[in-house]
Parts: sequence; C-alpha cells; structure tokens
Amino acid sequence: MSSDDRDHAYYNRRQPIPPALYPAARCAGTPPARLLLGVEQFNRRDYFECHETLEAEWNAEPGTVRTLYKGLLQVGVGCYHLLRGNYRGAILKLQTGSDYLSPFAPRCMGVEVGELIAQAQRLRAAIVAHGPERLAEVDPALLPHVCLSTARADGGPDDPASRA
Repeated sequence: MSSDDRDHAYYNRRQPIPPALYPAARCAGTPPARLLLGVEQFNRRDYFECHETLEAEWNAEPGTVRTLYKGLLQVGVGCYHLLRGNYRGAILKLQTGSDYLSPFAPRCMGVEVGELIAQAQRLRAAIVAHGPERLAEVDPALLPHVCLSTARADGGPDDPASRA
C-alpha cells in the first residue's frame, strides 16, 4: 500500500488523523476562499449552505487538511439538527465534528479550532443536560461561532503560545 493510499484511508474514519499525517505547512497557510465563505455561512447560522460550501471544498481537497473541512461542516450539521429538534443528530454530529477537528487545534488556516471544539462541547453538554424532551430550552447563545485569527499555526512569532 502506497503512502497516499494510507493517507486517504483516514478520511472517512471516525477518529483523528495520526500526527504523522498532520498538515502543519498547510495549516500555517492562507485559507481558501471556500473555507472563508463556509465560516461566514456558519456564523450566520446558515448551516445548510455552510455544509454545501465546505463539502465542495472537502471533496476538492486531496490532502489530509480535508478533515478540517469535514469537522467544521459536521459541527454545523450538529447545530442544524439542534435547531430542527433532532436530539440524536445534534449530539452525534457535535461530537464527531469535534473529533475530526481535534488534530488541527489550536488553529489551522486562521480558524481557531481549539475554541470551536470547546464551544461545540459546551453546546453538546447543554443538549445532553436538557435531554430530548427539553431540547427547545437549550440557549441559542451557546451555538458556536467560528473565530478567525491571523496567528500562525506553526508556533511562529505571531502565535501567542510562542510568547510564553
């Protein structure tokens, strides 16, 4: 099995990509236009359009960074399920989205991934605490907001973590 075949084997698994496949150089780079559009749609709570945009980027991307797009769109799908009253769909997609995003924390291509994971997990915890019978009582202020940063993902001088 070639290296490319092994890399592609992780795309549809429900587990993070292994550290050896983490695309550090890509994460330090400029975000593609469709990622920025997907983030804008996510933040407007236009989760259906966000899904379509990020799915197009995910399908066009040959590298492992495509898992970032998959994680973002799944967190958005979890939010969509919450707003539509689907308890099971909300808790499942918020978790799998967070799992896919975890290798890219704290940030990738300007997306504050660590913060998004924390927000998704807070929302998921609130959903579980309310249960399916009280799903409508979950505070919509808990819906995640994707933050963009100019800090570098590689720990360079623009990364606040490198100043510690």
